[in-house]
Amino acid sequence: MAGPLTSLKVLDFSTLLPGPFGTMVLADMGAEVVRVESPTRPDMVRMLPPQDKGVSAAHAYLNRSKKSIALDLKKAEAVDAVKSLIKEFDIVVEQFRPGVMDRLGVGYEALKEVNPDIIYCSITGYGQTGPYKNRAGHDMNYLSIAGVTGYNGRKSTGPAPMGVQVADVAGGSYHGVMGILAAVIHRQQGGGGQYIDISMTDAAFSMHALTAPPALVGDMEPALEATQLNGGTFYDCYETSDGRYFSAGGLEPQFFAQFCTGLGHPEWSGRGLVMVPDMVAELKADIAGVMKTKTYDEWSEVFAALDSCTEPVLSFSEACEHPQIVARELLVDVPTGDGESQRQIASPIKFSETPAQYRGIGAKLGEHTGEVLRSVGFTEQDVEVLKKLGAAM
Repeated sequence: MAGPLTSLKVLDFSTLLPGPFGTMVLADMGAEVVRVESPTRPDMVRMLPPQDKGVSAAHAYLNRSKKSIALDLKKAEAVDAVKSLIKEFDIVVEQFRPGVMDRLGVGYEALKEVNPDIIYCSITGYGQTGPYKNRAGHDMNYLSIAGVTGYNGRKSTGPAPMGVQVADVAGGSYHGVMGILAAVIHRQQGGGGQYIDISMTDAAFSMHALTAPPALVGDMEPALEATQLNGGTFYDCYETSDGRYFSAGGLEPQFFAQFCTGLGHPEWSGRGLVMVPDMVAELKADIAGVMKTKTYDEWSEVFAALDSCTEPVLSFSEACEHPQIVARELLVDVPTGDGESQRQIASPIKFSETPAQYRGIGAKLGEHTGEVLRSVGFTEQDVEVLKKLGAAM
């Protein structure tokens, strides 16, 4: 069955993580995504280890279900090819620094002249305006500028990097997808196309959902181990006797009471809402002391029988085998094109009528150049001319 976005066609100029992850989300939901790649400067993701039969596992995942055409946008003939394509496409996604696409001749204003209904989404670190708009950065930099890294970590060791790319994916990818789909609805209602400016720093800044209100209204600046959810209460991870960890998150009194029962100290249940630093430190020390008396397996048995918001801290490999992850079918075998398949993370969006479909792993560089160009009227001879000129591969 076709996905809910089957009618949409996306021309994707993005590389690395934020744009490709976002267009993968669109492709999983049925959109036709065509990547426009450089034939001379391939995406670094294609080179990331491990390589399976010469294909990067990261590329195979992030660019699944997409086609690849290779065009050298520094050549006028390639730019003309893009303008021919754009007549048939709905959405453009790019993540170059501000002004790059304009200089290449494929910026929003240039493509809007060809297709006034085009939805054009730019994903950048700092956005299209402001003093940092041309500044280089990565996920941790965006989270730092946005004030997120400042209270992520421990007082004893300072701020710490996140284990996953929060600004890139939650910020750039998913906000990009939300903006695109909102623009599609606006266009369907007669509003025409538009430009979308997604800043990963902006998106990260907007994620201070529970810390911004008290900071802005009550002058309660979030700091390391000072909020309810970053170690300022018992809500934390505790080590077992064999060096494993459990996450204790039962903030509500009924859950904390069960947690205390599991620890063998039901009399502690009234201490869970305390925010006085010294008293919090004492409670956490008490919990840590008890948790150190049993092994991971022993605590697993204890907390499996309780509804206390206490769960083991798993490795990625263990998470893949967890019964909840398995039941939700969050791993999928994606065709590799040679009769085999590759294990990948599935789409987390569950549709009752239009489930995600996985057409294949990330394509070879320029694998579909001829096919895509011919679909918009180029002849075989036209394609060969582009290749001889070095404008296409």
